[in-house]
Amino acid sequence: MQSTKLKSIMAIALSSAMLFATAACGTSDKAGDSGSDKGGSSKSVTITSYDVSSVKKDDAIAALLPESVTKDGKLTIGTNPSYAPAEFLDADGKTQIGYDMDLARAMGNIFGLDTEIVSSNFDTIIPAIGSKYDLGIAAFTITKERMESVDFVSYFTAGMGYAVAAGNPKNVDENDLCGLNVAVETGTVEEEAINKTAKQCKADGKKDITIQSSKQQTDATTAVVTGKADVFFADSPVVGYAIAQTDGQLEQLGKDFDEVPNAIAIKKGVEDAKKNMFSVPLTAEKTLPHEIIGEFGAGRVLLKPAAPGTGVIAGGAVRAIVEAAGIKDIRTKCLRSNNPQNVVSATMQGLKSMRSAAQVAAVRGKAVEEL
Repeated sequence: MQSTKLKSIMAIALSSAMLFATAACGTSDKAGDSGSDKGGSSKSVTITSYDVSSVKKDDAIAALLPESVTKDGKLTIGTNPSYAPAEFLDADGKTQIGYDMDLARAMGNIFGLDTEIVSSNFDTIIPAIGSKYDLGIAAFTITKERMESVDFVSYFTAGMGYAVAAGNPKNVDENDLCGLNVAVETGTVEEEAINKTAKQCKADGKKDITIQSSKQQTDATTAVVTGKADVFFADSPVVGYAIAQTDGQLEQLGKDFDEVPNAIAIKKGVEDAKKNMFSVPLTAEKTLPHEIIGEFGAGRVLLKPAAPGTGVIAGGAVRAIVEAAGIKDIRTKCLRSNNPQNVVSATMQGLKSMRSAAQVAAVRGKAVEEL
C-alpha cells in the first residue's frame, strides 16, 4: 500500500510542479524537438532555469509523505548531469540545471523539504534508490528490468534518435549500423538496443558494431563531433539539443522513433508493504464481524457487515481494498471527504481497528454463536 500511496503522492506533486516549472523547458531553435532531417543550426541554445521560489509548500500533499522521506528534512535526488536538456551542469560546473532539475526543485518546495541533488553515474542511481536517494530523476525510461528494482512515476514521453556529423560524410544508414562505431551513454535503453542490434549483425554474418559506451552523454556526443564515432544514439530531446549546441557540426539521421515514457524512479514498495501488512478478522461468511467507521483526516468511511449474496457495495478506492482483504459481502459509505487519499487511509484505519468475532463476544459477555 505504501508504494501505491507514494506513487500517488509523487503524481500529484509532479502535476503541481509542472504547472510552474514547464516554462523552463522552453528553448530557442526547438532544442527539445529533434524531428528535422537536417538538424545543423548556426545558433546555440541557451537554457534558463526556472526560479522555483514561487512554488510553495502544499500542506495537504506534504502531510501524505511517509516518514522515511521526511525524517531528515531533505528530498535527496540522484541524477546524471550529462543529459542536456534534461539535466546538465551550469557554467559554474557544479549547479545541476535542465527541465528535470527544475521539476525536482519544485517538488521539493511542494513537499516543504530542502532539495539535495546528487550527481552520479547513470547506471549507479537506480541501485541506490531507497538507501542513498529518495528519488532518481535522470530521464529514466521505464523498462521491465528496471521495474524489478524500483517503481516509476511517468511524466514525459520521448522518442529515440541518431545524430551524425553534418552532411553525413560516412553515409551512415540508420537501417544498417553493422560495421560502424556507435556511441551511447552507459546504462541507457539506447545501449541495450544497440547491443541487440550488434548481436543481430553477428548472427547475420555482417561486420561487427563497435559500441563506445561512455559514463557521460557529453562524451558520446563529443565522440561523433571529433570523428571517433560514426553516430550517437540517445533520447530525441538530447539529440535535438546536441545538434543545436554544436553549431552546425551535427545533424539528425532519419526521424525520431520508438516513443517511450520517461519517469521518476522511487523506492520499490515490496519491503515497506511487508512491514505494514496486517490481518483483517472476518466471519465464516467472509463479511465483517461488526460495523465500524474508519477515520483519517477529513475522511470518514462506514464499513458494515452484509448478508451473503450482497456482494461488495463500495466505490472504486474502497472496493480495491476490501476485495484485497478477502471480504465477499459488505456495505460501505463515504461520510465526509471523497478525496481518494483520505478515503483509502480511512478505510485502512477502519480495517486495522476491526475486532474478531471472539473479541466482540468476550466484550459483550456472550458466546460467538450468540452474536
